[in-house]
Amino acid sequence: MSRQLALDTVYLKSTPRLAHTEYSLEYHTDYIRTKTGLDPSDPEAVKRLYNLWDIDFIWHTNDGLHGDWAKFGRTTDMGHAEYAVDGSDKHDPAVCPFNSPEEVWSFDAVSEYGLPDFNEQVAAYENIIQQARQEYPDQLFTGGYYKTIVSGAIQAFGWEMLLLGASNPSKMEKVFDSFFRYTLFHMEAWAKTSVEVIIQHDDFVWASGPFMHPDYYRKVIIPRYAELWKPLHAAGKKVLFCSDGNFMEFAEDIVAAGADGLIFEPCNDFEFMVERFGQDIVLIGSCVDCRDMTFGKWDVVRSQIDRTLELAKHCRGLIFAVGNHLPANIPDDMMDRYIGYLKSHWNK
Repeated sequence: MSRQLALDTVYLKSTPRLAHTEYSLEYHTDYIRTKTGLDPSDPEAVKRLYNLWDIDFIWHTNDGLHGDWAKFGRTTDMGHAEYAVDGSDKHDPAVCPFNSPEEVWSFDAVSEYGLPDFNEQVAAYENIIQQARQEYPDQLFTGGYYKTIVSGAIQAFGWEMLLLGASNPSKMEKVFDSFFRYTLFHMEAWAKTSVEVIIQHDDFVWASGPFMHPDYYRKVIIPRYAELWKPLHAAGKKVLFCSDGNFMEFAEDIVAAGADGLIFEPCNDFEFMVERFGQDIVLIGSCVDCRDMTFGKWDVVRSQIDRTLELAKHCRGLIFAVGNHLPANIPDDMMDRYIGYLKSHWNK
């Protein structure tokens, strides 16, 4: 594991091996206990597993001092499916506080939730980064923001009211703009910190692709991403765009808007991403699909690793990751086979 290796990868510099990250390792509590000899609740346990797995990069975002919007205004709790081993994260959805599209169209995120003092937000972000560097000296710990424009709207309205609101694109643009302005405050705050890399997270599409007209993304959403990234680039930060779902249709637009890297799930064709962007930006992902790992398809998983490593030869910067997470129901023996095979082959 190496913080510098991850940073060099983001900057498209030569490295002795591929950089590596994974998501949701902390949910594998029994695996952590077995591999580290520590209780999973011990902060040292996850750190030790990161080191055992040669994790170089830690995906991290923070929505700021007013990040818990439910404390400041209306939000829609859509519930949460069981993900943790013990199901402790499962809860039912709550009633949406929005009753009509008109209520959505009159919404302003800045007015609804308010913004903290700017200098206090900068200080809070800098404190997060300084603590992370002490706790994870061997990994590159990112800054970033999760509830960017579309994700912010999902958080506020839930899917049903968001889709009803989006039925009138012109009225919805003003609403999206309020989430843009809310996000811009946090990007300007991150720009004042010492963090090197920022993740701009926005789940702006579905697994099947866009849920609004593609022209709307190119006219309303993506140009606002470009504005979000101007203060970050002016401050010398690298910006990595991250979204669930299939955004291949917009990948070129995102890069043209200024993204220094793309973080994506395997529903996006990895070969396409490499062929189109492998020489220009850092890519974070792979051909590996966690569903094949979950259902014990080792021959498939091995071939996915092999295919990724072959395509990696055409990348100036690649951070290897199972892009749709490593959920807790992946068997421990599959976890061992995956990391063992990967570590024994990624130098070749």
